[in-house]
Amino acid sequence: MPRLYGFDDAARRRLRDDEVDPLRQMVSRALSDQSNQDVAVWANAEGYRGTLGGEWKDASVGRLFRNPAIAGLRFDDDGELVDAGHPGVITREEFEALREREKARSTGDADPAYDYLLIGGVSPCGKCTQALTGARTNAGTPGYRCRPKDKNGHGGCGEVRIDAELLENHVGEYVVAELLKPGIRAQIAKAQEAVRKQVENLRQETDDLEARRKELGTLYGSRQISGDAMVAAEREITANLKVVRPRLRYAEQMANFSVGGAKDLVKWWNTAPTASKRGIVMLLLEKVEVFPASARGVRTIEPGRVVLHWRKISNLSDG
Repeated sequence: MPRLYGFDDAARRRLRDDEVDPLRQMVSRALSDQSNQDVAVWANAEGYRGTLGGEWKDASVGRLFRNPAIAGLRFDDDGELVDAGHPGVITREEFEALREREKARSTGDADPAYDYLLIGGVSPCGKCTQALTGARTNAGTPGYRCRPKDKNGHGGCGEVRIDAELLENHVGEYVVAELLKPGIRAQIAKAQEAVRKQVENLRQETDDLEARRKELGTLYGSRQISGDAMVAAEREITANLKVVRPRLRYAEQMANFSVGGAKDLVKWWNTAPTASKRGIVMLLLEKVEVFPASARGVRTIEPGRVVLHWRKISNLSDG
């Protein structure tokens, strides 16, 4: 059985560095309304090939996008997405957007999937600190919202909603303006080197946790530890992996994007894959806080409603 694209081995314990960024760009292009065929043509033109060396086709791209393993997930017996116990190349939100896109392609009349820029905890609710999530309005327009608490107490205040295009354009204007400042590109390159070191450390931490998990099985098999002890240790390792893997995933995005030699930064921003834009947003900004509007139906960014918390890049580059 061939390995899955983006992974180093059939067990999917480790990502393959030279396939991570291409896969993320393929997903970003798909979520930007490109067809699977368009994605395949782009990937082939860039020289990317499948795990067996063949060119990408509409069907092979579709199969890859339907596999939850690319997000570190799997389907349980009830068809629900759950943690698969291995790293993912893309985020859960991106995979769910791919599923939404697939449904739209099959029905032909559903709204196309939207590739949200500020997901993954980048944008918290200014009132309760809950991370905003992508959610369409009743009219079908992409937006961000603070989800209210459910019956299990999970969620936030539910009082923040904002149009996605409005928020993303606002953030994009400030990010591009920051990139135009003298010397900022050199600082970013230096900071990315520091982040790459963090990626190496996080990968090592992940490998160590996986090795501990394997060692547990060996100890239990040789009856050196009890079943209860193994379950408790396994639970702790799983909890630690759930913390480390998202940090690794986002650090990789911060480390891998490239502005290149773009002379027209506005054009670059408007055409770059969302994964690349998200990487630079996370590198420049600690968070994008969004507060409730002064009244329902407000369609502008009121003063003080969106607060950008800029990261001190020198702190990153200094380790």
